[in-house]
Amino acid sequence: MNIAYVTDSGTGISMEAQAKDGILSLPLQITDGTSTWQDMETLDKNDCIHLLEQGKVLKTSQPSPGLMEEMFSSLKANGTDMVIAVPICPGLSGTSQTLSMMAEEAGLPLLTINTYTTCVIQDYLIHRIKEMIEEGVPDLERNVRIQACVDSCETIVVPKDLKHLARGGRLTPGAAHLAQLLRIVPILHLNKETNGKIDVYDKVLSTRRAYSRIIGHMQEKPIDSSWHIAIAHTNAIDAAQEMYHRVQEAFPDAETEIIELCNVVSAQAGLGCLALEYFRKI
Repeated sequence: MNIAYVTDSGTGISMEAQAKDGILSLPLQITDGTSTWQDMETLDKNDCIHLLEQGKVLKTSQPSPGLMEEMFSSLKANGTDMVIAVPICPGLSGTSQTLSMMAEEAGLPLLTINTYTTCVIQDYLIHRIKEMIEEGVPDLERNVRIQACVDSCETIVVPKDLKHLARGGRLTPGAAHLAQLLRIVPILHLNKETNGKIDVYDKVLSTRRAYSRIIGHMQEKPIDSSWHIAIAHTNAIDAAQEMYHRVQEAFPDAETEIIELCNVVSAQAGLGCLALEYFRKI
């Protein structure tokens, strides 16, 4: 079969870079209410940080429907038999639903994988799925492996700029002010149990307690050498390095990396945000 592999800029990777691996990537859209940018195309991670430093309130939205329609029309014309997509999850964006609608209109079969999150696992899965198909892994075995990876995945977010959350309407100004006075640090998370929607996991007094709480939570899973742990940050390398050392001490066998957080999460959480995403590899 002639299969097309599709993801979006929730991976934090540009269209050009993905294309080198034979993967199509659609840019999500980011706006400050006046200007609109194509994520990772006309707005890279440094640009996003610069806007946040200016106090801009950024909103995110799905890729342009016109761009998605154009992609499916091109795939159809080029003899594509099937499309496999790993987009940002439906709990965060309407991208998946629009892809399904556009694929149906184009008359192309579409298989969409719901990761119940975004970022690292999106990029990992679209690549591994492509590899497994090229290796001839049977459908049933491949689906079992994918589901096990998705089921294991969790994303934890520790925002620092509560004023940014308040300006963006994700936290009331009163709650943000009180939290800052009491030095309350919210710990947010999303996974299959939250249906891909951001939920409050805990609230603690101080960032260090938040880090300890996260490590304790992660230790509830059998994290070993078969797991990948990504520590992502928005202009907060010192915090990321501290968490890296904690993770290395707690899970010395796991594959661990520090990366810059994808724009779609940075836009929502603001500067100083620290996020962890971990899952069992296929």
